[in-house]
Amino acid sequence: MDLTYTQEEEDFRQRLREWLAAVLPKLPPKPSPDDWPARRAYDTGWQRTLFDAGYGELHWNASPTQHLIFLEETERAGAPYVGANFVGLLHAGPTIAAEGTREQRERWLPPVLRGDEVWCQGFSEPDAGSDLASLRTRAVRDGDTYVVTGSKIWTSHAEVADWCELLVRTDPDAPKHRGISWLAMPMDAPGITVRPLRTLAGSTEFAEVFLDEVRVPVANRVGAENDGWRVTMVTLSFERGTAFVGEVVACRRTLGELAAAAKANGRWDDAVLRRRLGRLHAELAALWRLTQWNVSEAESEGGVPGTGGSVFKLRYSHARQELYDTAAEVLGPDALDLDRAWTLDWLSSLSYTIAAGTSQIQQNIVAERILGLPKGS
Repeated sequence: MDLTYTQEEEDFRQRLREWLAAVLPKLPPKPSPDDWPARRAYDTGWQRTLFDAGYGELHWNASPTQHLIFLEETERAGAPYVGANFVGLLHAGPTIAAEGTREQRERWLPPVLRGDEVWCQGFSEPDAGSDLASLRTRAVRDGDTYVVTGSKIWTSHAEVADWCELLVRTDPDAPKHRGISWLAMPMDAPGITVRPLRTLAGSTEFAEVFLDEVRVPVANRVGAENDGWRVTMVTLSFERGTAFVGEVVACRRTLGELAAAAKANGRWDDAVLRRRLGRLHAELAALWRLTQWNVSEAESEGGVPGTGGSVFKLRYSHARQELYDTAAEVLGPDALDLDRAWTLDWLSSLSYTIAAGTSQIQQNIVAERILGLPKGS
């Protein structure tokens, strides 16, 4: 497989670099991490800036390789991340682009690309985390609407979201993977209660969401009724396949900063630590190559990432944890200083073997769908 870039792609990269260099110095300062309405405004303002410059549609109306270049260059330049609307831009939007009707694409995609609307994800439940298909939130058909009752947890940015990509059980008598539907739920509908959750790092980007007979139009269902598990696999392929691209670039930059810090404070003299840094350098370089491979595969398969995203997510989540464990070793007692960005990233890294599907789930996917091993082996 050819992992090189064409001249046209390199020209696009250069134009993007020049635009970022001109625009980024003019951005306002970032708001307080605890002020989510202000963060939403900042993040969606950046998305509008991208849209007005012709870069907003790169999430869907571009080749996977061009999208990869966009994510790589914006991260390297220190541009704002998708932030409060990462679900809309990286998960729900691509799913609707791939699986939605023409009317659904026209309704939901332009507002996300313009930064007008924010999405959250209502997948996990208190009693259905790793075993996502065991979800109990029910949707009972009542004419042209579903009446939804249940609860969700770890719902990213629910407190500032306009829409929720919601998994519900529409046929409780069907096998658990076959009775699920994927709905777009308006977050201002009556019967929705949002309760923010505070993380180990002190942030509140997650929430519990309680649903008490919430009415969702049947027209908001993406895919056929009871075919939501297949649609969900499309969502998760994007979440595991391309959503972490910018983070790999950021980790490679952090590794360089970590090596410089070790040289400055004398920890570089430790041969064991140097070998550890060298191995992390090789692993992150390999993960970047794997990302390019996955994107090339997606390009040949119509734009949807394949099961290789599970291989990437499995290795990346562990490499990220090791990176910040190593950062703690380099920093020593300073690693406990919560005012350091690295410290907060270290605490955040602990969740990566759970987020977007646990490592155990990824191992099962690799074993069964890539290696062809039987279930339970």
